[in-house]
Amino acid sequence: MKAYSRTEILHFKNLKAGNEKAFEYFFNTYYNHILGFCIQFIYDKPQASGITQDAFLNLWLNKDKIEKVSGVESFLYTYAKSKCLNAIRHNEVKERYKSKTLNEKERELDFDILNSINFDTLALSELEDLISESIENLPEKTKVIFLKKRFENKKNQDIANELNVTVKTVEAHMTKALKILRLNLSDYLPLVLITLILSKY
Repeated sequence: MKAYSRTEILHFKNLKAGNEKAFEYFFNTYYNHILGFCIQFIYDKPQASGITQDAFLNLWLNKDKIEKVSGVESFLYTYAKSKCLNAIRHNEVKERYKSKTLNEKERELDFDILNSINFDTLALSELEDLISESIENLPEKTKVIFLKKRFENKKNQDIANELNVTVKTVEAHMTKALKILRLNLSDYLPLVLITLILSKY
């Protein structure tokens, strides 16, 4: 079994207490590993990135349920594995799961995981509702520009031409929108997760 340093154990205790810096420590430690793990499963980097983001989001939401420092890594790999397998089943590409490395990782996890953690994945509907409500409550012009940028995928220049404003005005409204959304989410999530989530909008 992997030995954990006193620093890792301290970060784990702080994570359970809701410390954002401790979360960032585990995020920086495991993000690339989980992303690479997902890519080997589904061969789709954007989809793998989304699953990885969700894994860390659920880690934060379920931090109170993780009993041991080893449970952090196990939680992330198990969540990612579950979501990747769902994606594979959905896409009917089970044959892609042939990697010897993944098989070894799965066997390793199977021995340790049930003893390491006790968690239930939380529904994210409340968070999604909060984001939707925050967008809806933006100042009208800011909301219009934000929606055109994030949901219609329009360029700043195109938005400026359409609304008869300058590009700098568009940029100012986007900055304002993201600032408001970060503030509204700051009581619920660490900054690193807020930044990831808002990058999708």
